[in-house]
Amino acid sequence: MKRDWGRTALRRVWADKVFALALLIAALLILGPLLGPSLWPLSPLDMDFGAPLAAPSLAHPMGTDSNGRDVFARFLTGARISLAVGAVVVLAGLIVGGTIGVVAGLGGRIADSILMRLIDALAAFPPLILAMAVTVALGVGLKTAAIGIALSSVPFFARLMRGDILRIKTLPFVEASVAMGAKRSRIVGRHLLPHTTPTMLVQCASVFGYAILTLAGLGFIGLGAQIPEPEWGAMITDGLQYALTGQWWLALFPGLGVLLAVVAANLLADRLEETLNPRSARNQVR
Repeated sequence: MKRDWGRTALRRVWADKVFALALLIAALLILGPLLGPSLWPLSPLDMDFGAPLAAPSLAHPMGTDSNGRDVFARFLTGARISLAVGAVVVLAGLIVGGTIGVVAGLGGRIADSILMRLIDALAAFPPLILAMAVTVALGVGLKTAAIGIALSSVPFFARLMRGDILRIKTLPFVEASVAMGAKRSRIVGRHLLPHTTPTMLVQCASVFGYAILTLAGLGFIGLGAQIPEPEWGAMITDGLQYALTGQWWLALFPGLGVLLAVVAANLLADRLEETLNPRSARNQVR
């Protein structure tokens, strides 16, 4: 039955045009930055003082900035930075928040109360404000921005994991394993965690988009990557001062990068939730 459900899910994925579009955008945003340095000869830091603020052309598909640096090369590097930070945030949030959620769900009333109050204290701050506060406290820069965003993502994973654990541990097959004397580690590894995978995959996709958007926001206000390091948010800030004088490409292309990455991540999260969640209305009908 599980195998049939898996095949049905795969067929649904391939038949879903929106899901396919989101996967295509995600693949381009991943493969482009990874293969870009080997395919595109220009460096994001090389300056050409003979061609400042050049419009998009064959030599410079996204134009150049005020220092003659190739915007396309900087766009690819900024994409790698955003993807790397997004992956780090998702991994850190999943490990830390997921562990807290598992312990809170299984540790009894006292452990649950203590851990959830700590999570509530973190969640009391708006995620962007919390990321800004951590970045400023640790020193402005890309690494501290990643730490701040990762910390702000922990409550997302912790609350969701705790809710899933509390639900799954009351199911008959888990209670039967407990009654048969199975060790807690076996119950967690064999029954609980595998059944949280669909929910966590959806959350990972959603948090990945959140991380990219928040990193761009921090870079936009000067708390993320610092000059001359290319990062989409910082590139947008730098380009806005030239928008009124006709150099529209400086802010447009990194802005489109942020938009496409966030839209693709959110579409993947929505479609994964519908495809992987057996309790969804779409799967119930089928």
